[in-house]
Amino acid sequence: MVGIVVVSHSAKVAEGICELAGQMASAGQKLIPAGGMADGAIGTDAYRILAAIEEANTGDGVLVMVDLGSAVLSAELALDLLDETVKNQAAIADAPILEGTVAAAVAASIGQPLVSVVQTAEGARELRKR
Repeated sequence: MVGIVVVSHSAKVAEGICELAGQMASAGQKLIPAGGMADGAIGTDAYRILAAIEEANTGDGVLVMVDLGSAVLSAELALDLLDETVKNQAAIADAPILEGTVAAAVAASIGQPLVSVVQTAEGARELRKR
């Protein structure tokens, strides 16, 4: 099952998104929050993201969801620090963090491969609420 890491500048936001997505996914879906800084401040930390990717990795790939531009930079740095094998099985989605994570969690939890989970997350950009 593809693991999912949620990167937000706020630890509470990342945890809340993981909690919500976890309600939609099947049991056992890895949803790992990587929000905020070690001291509780707002921000992103490449080493915290790296640890979350390693925790989320089940061997089927890892999808990284991000909230804002600098979260992308931190996630890219974390990917650069990964072992080459894991790095080749990880992707950062260009998707809305909440809707994309929920959609991706459902797709991952039914056994979709990483490429499909990424497409599902990125497809959430087109979801209309009305």
